Amino acid sequence: MSLHNLFLRYAKDLPPGTLNWIGIRPERKQPLISLDHVMAIKHKGLEGGHRCIKTPGSARQVTLISEEFIQQIAYYANKNTIAPDLLRRNLVVSGINLNALRYQQFRIGSAVFEASALCHPCSRMEAALGHNGISAMLGHGGLCCKIIRSGEIKVGDHLHVLNTQQDLF
Repeated sequence: MSLHNLFLRYAKDLPPGTLNWIGIRPERKQPLISLDHVMAIKHKGLEGGHRCIKTPGSARQVTLISEEFIQQIAYYANKNTIAPDLLRRNLVVSGINLNALRYQQFRIGSAVFEASALCHPCSRMEAALGHNGISAMLGHGGLCCKIIRSGEIKVGDHLHVLNTQQDLF
């Protein structure tokens, strides 16, 4: 059985998650801007984000992390809380086992995404989180995703795993 099929076996039974936060970065290495809603543009990225403008087609069109991972990172970084923009991810979700989304397609709002690679922490996490910031994020960095159908997403939307081709339409 392929890894994709193993993940699908688990993912088909996942309850929906919730989109809690959206952030875009208009320019590389700039702070994220928090938004209530945004257009996810097929094969490009989030409207207004630097990946959408300068590196369309990237496998890292959108980055996704869970509230649960953020809590783990805060624990390992010896912090009470961590603001989502510090972690440089575009979307924060909750209520779903994020790693079970790897290799899966899912819908948030009217957009469809496909999770691919793990999103590993970069060297900026030491500056953002302090000493051991990268260590605190290992295994909890979230996922990189591609947008496979354009659509609007907004804070409060549910995240639904798509189990079949029929779910895509």
